[in-house]
Amino acid sequence: MRLINKRILVKLILKNRGNSKLTKAVKQLISDIEESNWETPRDITEKRPDADCVYGGEFYFFNINVHRTLILIEFEENGEATIVWAGNHDDYERTFKNNRNVIKKWLSDNSWI
Repeated sequence: MRLINKRILVKLILKNRGNSKLTKAVKQLISDIEESNWETPRDITEKRPDADCVYGGEFYFFNINVHRTLILIEFEENGEATIVWAGNHDDYERTFKNNRNVIKKWLSDNSWI
């Protein structure tokens, strides 16, 4: 699978350079996505139980527990995965208010849907 906007994750790694567990977990997520051939939501959640579908079977949050980091990714039928957003749990609560309707509005306001 082709990963687009990987720079967002690279920035997250650089920002948390001293946190080796987080760095390792994010690199593992990148590897899992790039080496995958996921075709259904079930394929994603079987390989990555930390994935939570938040909109339409296309957008997933990955909860990197070692640092309470969340990464929002869009999966497309053409085999591309796009990093949409990444941040810590406080950033997530501030941006998305722990609410799927707010997530949907944010995706719409930012022209993702």
